[in-house]
Amino acid sequence: MVSSRRCVGGTVSAEEQDPLSAAQIRRVTAVLALGGVPREDRADGVQQVRLRLVERLARGAEVPRDLGAWAAAVASNHAVDWHRSRNRQELVGERLRTMAEWRQSVPGPEAELLTLAVAEGLDTLPPLQRQVLVLRYYVDLTVPRIAAVLSIPVGTVKSRLHAAERAMRARLESEAVEA
Repeated sequence: MVSSRRCVGGTVSAEEQDPLSAAQIRRVTAVLALGGVPREDRADGVQQVRLRLVERLARGAEVPRDLGAWAAAVASNHAVDWHRSRNRQELVGERLRTMAEWRQSVPGPEAELLTLAVAEGLDTLPPLQRQVLVLRYYVDLTVPRIAAVLSIPVGTVKSRLHAAERAMRARLESEAVEA
């Protein structure tokens, strides 16, 4: 049942009040999942993204030009903050269940082995490296766009991405996993 609230012009449904579209909410949830935020904390992460947007608008700032990319970057930052505040890593089993929800790959032992290796590799990366890796390869943002949404220099994005890629490559090669 859809709840509604009275406003001056009539009734507005809950869906119409949400500043994020359903697709943006799915993307934010996926970024949180890939960032290692446990399932039970992801709804709070989505709420934090909404709150940041509402606060931004309340300050008189405009809606971000690419709201989806902005929301994904905020979600990625929230995932980094979650790890910092909890100072722990997520269990590999939970990460595998999360990745299974979001990936579309051919089932089989090779795919499962690769998924496990990538999940473990993501878990070992420092949060800032994991953040740029997720934004680049899972959210599909360009390096300049990542720099813009994170408000950091392009060179910093490139160096973090390079270090993350090198670490992931070394891990996959050491486990003899082929993509």
